[in-house]
Amino acid sequence: MSGAGLSDEDIAARHFVTPAVVKQRLRLASVSPKLHDVYAEDGMALEQLMAFSVTADHARQEQVWENVSRSGYDEPYQIRRMLTENTVRASDRRVQFIGLDAYEQAGGGVLRDLFEHDDGGWLQDVALLDRLVTEKLKAEAETIAAQGWKWISLAVEFPYGHTGGLREIEGKSIDLSPEEQATIDALSAEQAKLESDYQDADELPDEVDQRLGEIEAALIAFENRPMIYDPAEIARAGVFVSIDSEGRLSVDRGYVRPEDDLSADDPEVGHADDTQSIEGKAAGTSVQRSVIAVAGGATDSEEDDEDGTKPLPDRLITELTAHRTLALRDALAQDPPIAFQAVLHNFVLTAFYRFASSGSCLEIGLRTPTFPAQAPGLRESASAKAVEARHESWKARLPNSESDLWDALTALDGAAQASLFAHCASFAVNAVHEPANRYNQGRVSAHGVRTRLDQAEVLARAVGLDMVRAGWKPSVDNYLGRVTKPRILEAVREAKGESSAQLIDHLKEADMAKEAERLLDGSGWLPEPLRLVDPNAASGEQESEAGPLPEFLADDEDRENAGEDDPQQLDAAE
Repeated sequence: MSGAGLSDEDIAARHFVTPAVVKQRLRLASVSPKLHDVYAEDGMALEQLMAFSVTADHARQEQVWENVSRSGYDEPYQIRRMLTENTVRASDRRVQFIGLDAYEQAGGGVLRDLFEHDDGGWLQDVALLDRLVTEKLKAEAETIAAQGWKWISLAVEFPYGHTGGLREIEGKSIDLSPEEQATIDALSAEQAKLESDYQDADELPDEVDQRLGEIEAALIAFENRPMIYDPAEIARAGVFVSIDSEGRLSVDRGYVRPEDDLSADDPEVGHADDTQSIEGKAAGTSVQRSVIAVAGGATDSEEDDEDGTKPLPDRLITELTAHRTLALRDALAQDPPIAFQAVLHNFVLTAFYRFASSGSCLEIGLRTPTFPAQAPGLRESASAKAVEARHESWKARLPNSESDLWDALTALDGAAQASLFAHCASFAVNAVHEPANRYNQGRVSAHGVRTRLDQAEVLARAVGLDMVRAGWKPSVDNYLGRVTKPRILEAVREAKGESSAQLIDHLKEADMAKEAERLLDGSGWLPEPLRLVDPNAASGEQESEAGPLPEFLADDEDRENAGEDDPQQLDAAE
């Protein structure tokens, strides 16, 4: 109720306006009186005042106004972004999974913008949202556990390559009944007709859009029907349960851990490291344990704001070069002649140059190197999707039995063999930076890392790798929120000039990173670990000598120098 006991509808009727207009005016009136005073004195525009109405927190409104008025970054969209920075959009996969109604019924608050389209608003209680998501995933896992799987791993989203090293068991599709096939045919025909009828429409009517969504969901349900697996395999295999990008439950069944393959008779093998589990009974078997895996890891400690000369953190460089390695794999797979030459180069190094092959970036075995740190957005990157799609396409063409593989490869023409060769070779690429032990002890030395990255640079130039075309762009998550203020300013200065850097140099670090992300969008700027090195800029030393190290590896070079005077020590490290 509003005003003197009147509802919004009553007020609207009295003043001959819509209830939405009444809600907007009442919301506008709820903005901090101090900001109303600023507006009355022409200190801000009406659109800015509207932006503040997204939250009822007067103290936060006034704090944001103080920041934006001082910085000059006071556009309405910037004000809304700052007021909602600690919330979750209603379009987030987690919200779509549990439903906005479930969140609100549990007592969660939602910020809404009555003046702009807000795509459902912003959820304020992130902890509550995560708890509801975990509870629903657990409930789904309990149902799946009854099928007899040995383990079930849960996460909102699994990192790229999470199934690496696991054996995927083969399942058999359940045959469609005549009635189900008839339903699929009818739905497909209806979908085709609706898409044809509205192909020239600028916007679909709500009822048509809703119906197309229903048809798509029904067809996906048919496609994602559970497979039939051998009970003996189920007893040693597990399931990954997560949420897809559309907020739907994703169940990926049938993965066997190496230790479970080695000892199928021991029910306890492979469960010693479970950190958190839920109980679910398999039909006719003992209780199964289901692992809950939460994607993500600890963040690095923040660097001193004023220390702009300190090298980039090792973890950040590792994450950036993980992106580069994946993009390089994708680029190499699309260039069969270069892939063939790269493998041939590796073989020649092994046959004719003692110890030289250990420095190659192409790890022929064939062994696929893992990424020691999970970089933000790696699994959703364009390179990851391209590699996965290519792999699935080849998997569908190859025989199920390895005994039939030779004949199948023989039947391929030269172009197809070359393409498959390039695809397989690309999985061996390792262009990831690793921090070396200070005394060149352990798995990798500073010299080994430097040699690997030097050769990765040669390969990147050969395939014409462009990380901008590969889809990488600087964001708060993957770079700007992980470096010092001087480095943020340096990035903006390089991409947009000194004047743009001066616009944000007075902001706090978090705000500076967000504004830098906006300024750098579409600029094509890349941090040093992702750039191609210009071979013409190398020093004029002997050809056998490596060129100067990039800045981000300078610290590793200092560590290595301690042992350079002793050739025997260097040989031992290698």
